[in-house]
Amino acid sequence: MSSQPDLLYSEEEEALRAAVRDLLADHCDAPGVIARIESDAPHNLALWKALTDGMGLAGLLVPEALDGQGATHREAAVVLEELGRAVAPVPYLTSAVVATEALLACGTDDLLTELASGTSIGALAVALNVAPGAAYKVVQHENGLLHGELTGIADAAVADVLLVPADDGGLYAVDATAATVTPQVSLDLTRPLATVTLDGVPGRLLGDAEPAVRRALRAGAGLLASEQLGLADWTLTETVRYLKDRKQFNRPVGGFQALKHRLAQLWLEVAGLRAAARNAADALSTGQDVDVAVIVAQACAAPVAVHAAEEALQLHGGIGMTWEHPVHLYLKRAKADSIAYGTAGAHREALAGLVDLQGP
Repeated sequence: MSSQPDLLYSEEEEALRAAVRDLLADHCDAPGVIARIESDAPHNLALWKALTDGMGLAGLLVPEALDGQGATHREAAVVLEELGRAVAPVPYLTSAVVATEALLACGTDDLLTELASGTSIGALAVALNVAPGAAYKVVQHENGLLHGELTGIADAAVADVLLVPADDGGLYAVDATAATVTPQVSLDLTRPLATVTLDGVPGRLLGDAEPAVRRALRAGAGLLASEQLGLADWTLTETVRYLKDRKQFNRPVGGFQALKHRLAQLWLEVAGLRAAARNAADALSTGQDVDVAVIVAQACAAPVAVHAAEEALQLHGGIGMTWEHPVHLYLKRAKADSIAYGTAGAHREALAGLVDLQGP
């Protein structure tokens, strides 16, 4: 008999949230993020160092014996909520969650220690749009060397080690300096994508690719919902604040009944997403009903996050359309997240199969 999921935040989780939010307030303001995405180096590696060296957050999912924190997905979800609120350009989801989960499946202790300490950044070389149960592209393994091209790899530009699935069924660790990493034009400039080209590159066999990739993508999809929650919550909060201050016809714009209705509807959607995201994080941490919890969270998250960002853009009026206002960062991240680790439609289709509820 399974226990009921705990969707509430613990005191420790709220303390973690406050610490991360304070750090982001100091290191990740909107003008700074916008300035970074206009440069050739969008990632904020100073913030990454503060998150990893200063707070040890890269090792939340790694056992203490391997220099990690030995925490759970619930704590990682709280961190991702805050990173989503700030649209922080750091490789947390890709390295501290997805790559780390793949290594945990393979039992690769030395690399896990490096990722947990933040001395190395890892990236699973599977396209960002691949859902947990879907097929993924592999490279050719021939005479001990890897050959091939993989596209849509998130945060590959800052990765030190690439985890590459090959056609022999193995997952290989590749030194990122041995690969050719070419930036791709991506909608979300705060989580850049790249093409990874391997031209006879040596790789170290870590284990079987299939279970490692599935586990990594499932955790990525489940915790992405918490990032989407943070994003949606920020856009709602900021829109309410703006509409209280902005005056039209000598009264606050937020006082108009039609806008109150839109904001109330958005609040309900965000509250629903919070429950789904927390349920996914709790299921990942306990191992109970994980597949259903992750799929429900992802089916819910993308429409809510995109709707919240679209409403924020529109209700901020003219200023919301400017490059200097950060709302465009949130809309682009929400749109990019809506296809990351599978679309909402793909997740709903997968859910139908899991609960034996087939469509017509």
